[in-house]
Amino acid sequence: MSKKLTSRAEDYSKWYNELVVKADLAENSAVRGCMVIKPYGYAIWEKMQAELDKMFKETGHQNAYFPLFVPKSLFEAEEKNAEGFAKECAIVTHYRLQNDPDKKGKLRVDPEAKLEEELIVRPTSEAIIWNTYRGWIQSYRDLPLLINQWANVVRWEMRTRLFLRTAEFLWQEGHTAHETKAEALTEAKLMNNVYATFVENFMAIPVIQGVKTESERFAGAEETYCIEALMQDGKALQAGTSHFLGQNFAKAFDVKYANKEGKQDYVWATSWGVSTRLMGALIMTHSDDNGLVLPPSLAPNQVVVVPIYKSEEDLNAITEVANGILSNLRGKNISVKFDNRTTHRPGAKFAQHELQGVPLRIAIGPKDLANGTVEIARRDTLTKQIVNLEDLAEAVESLLKEIQEALFNKALDFRNAHITEVDTFEEFKEVLETKTGFISAHWDGTNETEEKIKEITKATIRCIPLDMKAVNGVCVYSGNPSKGRVLFAKAY
Repeated sequence: MSKKLTSRAEDYSKWYNELVVKADLAENSAVRGCMVIKPYGYAIWEKMQAELDKMFKETGHQNAYFPLFVPKSLFEAEEKNAEGFAKECAIVTHYRLQNDPDKKGKLRVDPEAKLEEELIVRPTSEAIIWNTYRGWIQSYRDLPLLINQWANVVRWEMRTRLFLRTAEFLWQEGHTAHETKAEALTEAKLMNNVYATFVENFMAIPVIQGVKTESERFAGAEETYCIEALMQDGKALQAGTSHFLGQNFAKAFDVKYANKEGKQDYVWATSWGVSTRLMGALIMTHSDDNGLVLPPSLAPNQVVVVPIYKSEEDLNAITEVANGILSNLRGKNISVKFDNRTTHRPGAKFAQHELQGVPLRIAIGPKDLANGTVEIARRDTLTKQIVNLEDLAEAVESLLKEIQEALFNKALDFRNAHITEVDTFEEFKEVLETKTGFISAHWDGTNETEEKIKEITKATIRCIPLDMKAVNGVCVYSGNPSKGRVLFAKAY
């Protein structure tokens, strides 16, 4: 298969799909709508997972694991949550197969093996977790309960795309219980900020923190906080959400605690999560027509060393120097790979590492050995420079930091250049079709107007920014009074 990608300008969607496959990140599986995450793609996810897990534990959370299956009666206990996910549920009805006497070698469902109660394959875990919490929480001494789980979930999506929307995906989901409303709200905001910090500092993607409108909230939540990012094609992507659940799940599953006065009360709850959708955000924010561009903080290999040689004697001499480079860089906690494969020529190796987004490539040949230098190529700018071997470790360390910051600043400049204030619906539609990006516009606060704008333009309210200034105005669609601007966009 050719390594050349369709250009983003020609067909952004095709470029994305090709890049995911050709960079060896993931591929479609034999199960409709599901994906196989390949080793290189999973290595990036593992880095994300490790950093997030560290941040969760630093804020007092512990990991646990809960079952994949949820009894239907439990799933139905919180009405809004059940209704919100009903159309995406996969359901287990039988537990055994048997030989089909009419078709040799074929199996069929054993009609005698019908489950007494159908099981929902979790689309989210609130139901099974809150049913469990009822046995864990009796007193204020058991609170706060701060639990996270790393898991897979299933949402039977009709239209799927690798990483962005699949029938099964990997994620983490935090579920916490608190004594007071104020504590739960603080938790929901804290975790939304944790997500924002991670996405900006590690993924080099600027985000806008905000709250969702009532119609866009998580099913069963009283408030949904979110972080919104902007992709290169001008579409928004919801990168993470954190939900204040009030006492809805506590009441649905009868989770009470004895307070300090000995009186019984329902606990207050939150849930929050990010998924492998972040992989899609990472790809679409930074990558170019040559392939992936990875921020050093999340690159499986931050540096790759490629030998250029004609003889085995050359390779042996280069290998000796390369081993010293590897030792020095690893001593600075820099992940580095020596690509000494004899099955690929240097040009093929360069093309592969460029396609896979390795931030820095070091080339060493016989002339470099003689001169005591190496050539360093940056993936983000595709520029090269010659560096003395004695200065290499410090140069690499500095360049990796520079690349991380440059990627964030480039994405920030793009995002800021694509936030457009409009005051009329005609301007709104024109910007949406010609410039794209976020549209900052007054909204009258009604579901009716929100739905009408979505119906006409396919744009949704991505969030009400947390830093939104209260400014009286006129709704861009209805002409009714508005208390401030919100952000609209077409979205993934």
